[in-house]
Amino acid sequence: MSGKKDVLHVGIDLGTSRSAITASNGAHHVVESYVGWPLDMVARKVVKKSILFGAEALENRPMLDLHRPLERGLIKQGSAKDEEAVHELLKHLISLAGRKEGQSVHAVVGVPAEALRVSRQHLRAAVKGIADALLIVSEPFAVAYGMDALLHTMVIDIGAGTTDFCVMNGHYPTEDDQRTLTHGGDSIDEQLMTLVKAKSPDGRFSIHMVREWKEKHSFVGSPPGPVIVRFPVKGKPADVDITAEMKKACESIVGPIAETMLDLLSKVEPEYQEKVQRNIVLAGGGSQLPGFAAALEKSLAEIGGGRVRTVDDPVFAGSNGGLAIALDAPEGDWEPLSA
Repeated sequence: MSGKKDVLHVGIDLGTSRSAITASNGAHHVVESYVGWPLDMVARKVVKKSILFGAEALENRPMLDLHRPLERGLIKQGSAKDEEAVHELLKHLISLAGRKEGQSVHAVVGVPAEALRVSRQHLRAAVKGIADALLIVSEPFAVAYGMDALLHTMVIDIGAGTTDFCVMNGHYPTEDDQRTLTHGGDSIDEQLMTLVKAKSPDGRFSIHMVREWKEKHSFVGSPPGPVIVRFPVKGKPADVDITAEMKKACESIVGPIAETMLDLLSKVEPEYQEKVQRNIVLAGGGSQLPGFAAALEKSLAEIGGGRVRTVDDPVFAGSNGGLAIALDAPEGDWEPLSA
């Protein structure tokens, strides 16, 4: 391996909705996980680029072959274009980090716990030619490492595609220490879309609009105020109250997450269980859902109570942790990647 001065170490949180990178040169960047190619020569003339990423790709989606290539935190299988999109997204993130000419890149990539078992080979292929050495870790482990929360801690990372759980016992987590649920931001979006369609069958709105409503108005418990959104109904713009629908959609993930949290706690060594249940950390975009931490604390009451707190920086907690792992990882932990 090259000396550290010749290496750019990066931590990457590869997410279904957003992907973030933190680099050893101080760079931090986050990009929505969209990749788009112009549909034809007219589109290419308009957008003036051969490939677009993130918010720019989303904004220009009518002119693009648009891909959101990660599904439930995994690279979509069976689509060469989606695999290419992940490769391009990773290349884009590393270019944003400011790799210098001749500098090798050692990348720690955080993925859902389930992806560690089923998607390693696809991820290796996506990173090949971009990084020189790779280390794949679970996202909640990366969060825990970055916070130095390595003992008697449970991290619950609520993303768009998955919610990942990890109990830290002072060593690398095993499969038994981790769980992945396919409940997250996307499942809230799908539920909200269904509920609003049922309420307003003549309304016209897209999943992108629904995501914006959720990000602006989501809550668990008592609503902070009415949730009024605007979309065409029978061709005319209308204001629609979706407070009840928003509540039901957001709270749809509380039960499964609380149930998995309690099940994982029950597997902790009995003398340490109380320490863990008083040290539960929420990470990921879903950690910002107002009222969610309080709802999980309420569910802990049946086992004597507990404490749930939220990471200080939900956007970069995973990639910051990935960088911390990259800087500390011994040479033998890295998987070399030939170009």
